[in-house]
This record gives sequence, structure tokens and C-alpha cells, in this order.
Amino acid sequence: MDHHLVGSPADSSIPVEVPAHSRVKHQWRTEFGPREDRAFTAFEAYVPPQVADLRVEIPQQLIADCDAALNEAVRLDAEYGSRLRSLAGMMLRTEAIATSKIEDEHASTEDYIRAMYGNKANRSAIAMVRATDAIEHIVERGVSHQSLLAGHKKLMGSPNPLEPTSGEYRTLQNWIGGSDYSPRDALHIPPPRDMVGPLMDDLMAFASRDDLPAIPQAAIMHAQFENIHPFTDGNGRTGRALISALMRQRGHTKHTTIPIAAALAAQREDYFSTLWKYRDDGDAGPVISVISAAITVTSKESRVTAARLEDMPAQWNDQASRPRRDSASGKLLRHLTLRPILSAHEAEEITGSSERSAARAVTRLEDAGIIHEVTGRKRNRVWVASEVIDEIDGLAHRIEQRIRTQP
Repeated sequence: MDHHLVGSPADSSIPVEVPAHSRVKHQWRTEFGPREDRAFTAFEAYVPPQVADLRVEIPQQLIADCDAALNEAVRLDAEYGSRLRSLAGMMLRTEAIATSKIEDEHASTEDYIRAMYGNKANRSAIAMVRATDAIEHIVERGVSHQSLLAGHKKLMGSPNPLEPTSGEYRTLQNWIGGSDYSPRDALHIPPPRDMVGPLMDDLMAFASRDDLPAIPQAAIMHAQFENIHPFTDGNGRTGRALISALMRQRGHTKHTTIPIAAALAAQREDYFSTLWKYRDDGDAGPVISVISAAITVTSKESRVTAARLEDMPAQWNDQASRPRRDSASGKLLRHLTLRPILSAHEAEEITGSSERSAARAVTRLEDAGIIHEVTGRKRNRVWVASEVIDEIDGLAHRIEQRIRTQP
């Protein structure tokens, strides 16, 4: 069962009519849990409508808002995506951390980096690293059964005895909220298991269309996916990855993954309520508006981050007293502009020098305040560019502030 805080349905001044969900009654029986669960005998599940050939009438104002948001994302990707390689990695990590926080997985950026290198880290940090791999896989390969299932397997971990169906659509009934033993008092009961396959086939057909504006299409796809809830766990993180995957599939981004989840995390209950508005009222307007605004804010703030990243190499060069380009320290500085994380083994490979020479170069950058060590160990050490880590946290914070203060 998935657990989410659920807000009241959001008001929307720009409704977008879609078919409302139907409901189907199913029998239930369990021998576990308290007496109320054992006495619970039937439930009504929500069944999303078919959307493969859905005709959607979108008001001009909402189309204009979505076009403006899309232009921000396209501009960011075109201007910085190819020439500032560190930006793509930072945005991907920001998205993975934020989408995990929506699911109550909390860890510091440094915990996340330790988990990346297999160092001792908490469970949430490991979940964030898996989310990074899953998002990257789905975004790069587009929206398909194959990419979703493979991405879900990366997200849940394989083999995972706690999630034996990782990488597979569910074969059990799931629900959100209520009891752990039955759908009694559940806030949302997705369609029965035998409907999941056909509904996902229908959703893949919808995702392959190119006759709809990209952001409304991505928002409807996301809401439909979340209401189908095709996995026993990991639906939210997988479903949010679909938004960026569709942007890439439609050709609007080529290098970057817009950290949309950072904006959604800042309005968690309102975001969830748009999914229920889609379900209960057949209104896609709220979820389209929320995702459009999220793309606008995250793209603009990512541009601020991009400008700061561009300035960092020159600052680092000055801090390190301008090492020769072909020196070990110079080579490490160039690496940090591409990937701001460095292990001891990587330092040797990058510099092409001995362990001792590489260690001296690392120490030089550490003494200059450019990098700092995050494991606290004497072996298998990992360093990060301090300013870059601060900027990852700063980007998420600025997005949160913008979302919470916008009218």
C-alpha cells in the first residue's frame, strides 16, 4: 500500500474537461489485521477512462501559459545543456532528491553522495540514488512499457525481497491511506489488477501522440498514471519521471532534466489534490496548471544555477593559484567542471599519475577550499566541490521559495 498526505481538491479558474473515473465493486477477504478488516467484504475501485484517442479542449490562456513554460525549458536546454555538462547532472540529482522527498525519503546532499559511492549511508539516501538511475533511464529512453518497467526495477532495487514485483506491473490490489490490511477507509483505490495491463496499453498509446501540446499531454499522462497506480510501490517517483521523459521524447529537451519535483514538493498537498480533481471531477485544468508553473519556476531558477556554474571554474583556478593546465591539479579542476564529485581512485585515473602525486593534487584543492571530503574515512574517500553542493541545495531552496510566494 502507498501512503500519501492528500489535500482537498484544488480550485482552478481554467478547467479542462476530461472524462471522470468510473467505479467498480469488488469483493474482499482477509484473515489478517483487526476485526474491522476481517469483517470488511467489498470495496469500490476507481477506473480511469480510456485516453488513447481523447479529444482535449484547452482554453487559450492555459495554452499560452504552457507555451511560456515550455519556452523557458527549451531555452535553458539550448543555451546551457550541451556546453555546461555539470548542469545536467546537477538538475538530475536535484530532481531525484526532490521526488524522493515527496515520498517522505529525506537525506542530506552529502548523504546522497556517500550513497552514490557505496559508502555507509541511510536508507533514504540509497533510495535517492536509485531514483537518480531510474529517472535517467526513463528520460533517456522515452515513455514505453520497457522503459517504465526497467526504470521501476532500478528504483526499487533488484533483487529486492521486500519488493518482489519490482520491474513488473502489480498483480495485487493496492490502495492509498486507510488500513494496512484492507482497503477499508482508503483515500484512493486504484483499478483492479486485471485492468492494469489494458489501461497501461491505453496510456502508452496516449503518450505516443504528437497532436497535443506537450505540457498538457504530460500532465494528463501523469495524472492518469498515478490514478492507475500500476506498481505496488514507487508509483509517484516513476510517474513524475514520465513528465521529463515526454519532454525529451517530444524533442523539447536534449540534455537536461528539469527538476519539476522540486516545485511539486513545495506544494505537496496542492499537487496531490490536483490528481484527485482529475479523478473525481474529470478536470485536468489544475494538474496542467501546477505542472506548467513548476516547469516555469524550475527552468528560470536553473538558469541562475547555470550562470553560477559557468563562473566557478575561473574562481577555482584563482583559488588554486592558477595551476598549470597539464599539472595534476589542473586536470582535477577540469574534471570538476564536468562532474563535481571525485574519489581517490578517480583522481589517479584523471591525473594519470601515482597515488601519491594524485593525493598531493587533491590536497592542494582541498587546502584551497575548492573541495571537501564527505566520508570521514581514511580509505575509499570521496571529495565534492563545495560550491556545487551548496548550489544544489540553493537551487532547491530558491524553487521552494518561488513556489510558495507566487500568487
